[in-house]
Amino acid sequence: MRTLIEAEIASRDAFNTRARLKAAAFSVIKTIKEFDLSASSIPAPTFAYLTSLEWIGAKENLAVIGPAGTGKSHTLIALGHAAVHAGHQVRYFTAPDLVDTLYRGLADNSVGKTIDTMLRNDLVILDEVGFAPLDDTGTQLLFRLVAAAYERRSLASASHWSFRTGAGSSPNTPQPSASWTGCCTTPPPWSPAESPTGCARPELPEEDANRTAEQPQGWGLLVGHHRGLQLGH
Repeated sequence: MRTLIEAEIASRDAFNTRARLKAAAFSVIKTIKEFDLSASSIPAPTFAYLTSLEWIGAKENLAVIGPAGTGKSHTLIALGHAAVHAGHQVRYFTAPDLVDTLYRGLADNSVGKTIDTMLRNDLVILDEVGFAPLDDTGTQLLFRLVAAAYERRSLASASHWSFRTGAGSSPNTPQPSASWTGCCTTPPPWSPAESPTGCARPELPEEDANRTAEQPQGWGLLVGHHRGLQLGH
């Protein structure tokens, strides 16, 4: 009997995981095991914190900034894939697809309901931010989602725009506030000394700290509400 119950539980868990993967709508499947950390500028302690997924439970946000071909989408999708297998509800969008979805809500005044539906997920991933231009309405719709998610859900985004040149894809897009990502070029002090989930701040090894200082300003990877580490490509 115990064996049958365990088999039923395993089958149910597998079914639920497949359902969450389908609902996540990843463009491709990338995993953490496939990620080559040695070819990345993400320090090992930071990568360990990201893959712990504690930042999702803490409703922290993640922004990955850098030029094309540096593994931004792989990072987001791999973390999202791991989150699904850990039992989290995840939804993946490219920024243009997200804005198109919100635009459709304008026709029947259901934007608020659409955003509420998106925020039923524990993690919302916004990929390719800035790759396609947004008009003022699209920019405001994107901001509305970000504002609604603040301290309620985790958002993870990837963009080739540096914060120095502008995080958005419209000339009128406001610079990101500290409540979203902090500042990439001047990372704020880590406060408190440990994260809300008890994971201590990742410290950069000396060689990584030296390499970070040599990177072009404006590129980086940021985690949390007021914290971040500047990384290169």
